Amino acid sequence: MSTHFHALREECWEANRRLPATGLVDLTFGNVSVLDRDEDVFAIKPSGIDYETLRPADIVLVSLATGKSVEKGLRPSSDTPTHRRLFQAFTGVNAIVHTHSRHAVAFAQAGRGIPCLGTTHADYFHGEIPVTRVMTPEEVGGDYEWETGKVIIERFQGLKPLEVPAVLVNGHGPFAWAGSATKAVENARALEIVAEMAWKTLSLQPQAPPLPRHLLDKHHSRKHGAGAYYGQPG
Repeated sequence: MSTHFHALREECWEANRRLPATGLVDLTFGNVSVLDRDEDVFAIKPSGIDYETLRPADIVLVSLATGKSVEKGLRPSSDTPTHRRLFQAFTGVNAIVHTHSRHAVAFAQAGRGIPCLGTTHADYFHGEIPVTRVMTPEEVGGDYEWETGKVIIERFQGLKPLEVPAVLVNGHGPFAWAGSATKAVENARALEIVAEMAWKTLSLQPQAPPLPRHLLDKHHSRKHGAGAYYGQPG
């Protein structure tokens, strides 16, 4: 194994190991993948392995072109085809986090997107976090995980994945992404935080209106894009 792929495995391992401490995962529900676009290979957590015992050597390397493991080893996450399909479709996305975080899953199970009700949400997501349509029996009975990726891509027609870096799969749960593993985990955490905030807000005021567009745009542009001025340079 080359030093380069060793570093890819390490990055993926570190991101997966951070998930339990964030409170985003229960048991073994969840995974992080990291893509090397130059090598056309991505690293992903193996299926069903406990986070506490996970080692860098356990991380599975998968060909983006073929979807097959590039070495003998553990079986990759069952969600691997979904990650692969999103990597193929979303330019600039180099890391994906899938969890079953509880508040985000509640919205997914309700078949409801997470509305942007306040500036905390707008800091990370430029508008509602969308929910996909319900998958058909044919999609579920076929190549289920690949079709899951396809319905996410379908939902993002007209949306910019790097401006709204997350989605809820109807009846399933959230996926979040970014250009790096560290940022993708941060986006997954932000997703769960704003899901909890939205749930509590809607419990207090079911008719709470979306954040006005001028506030949404202002808070998102403070942290993203050419004119961003939040934080420190570089």
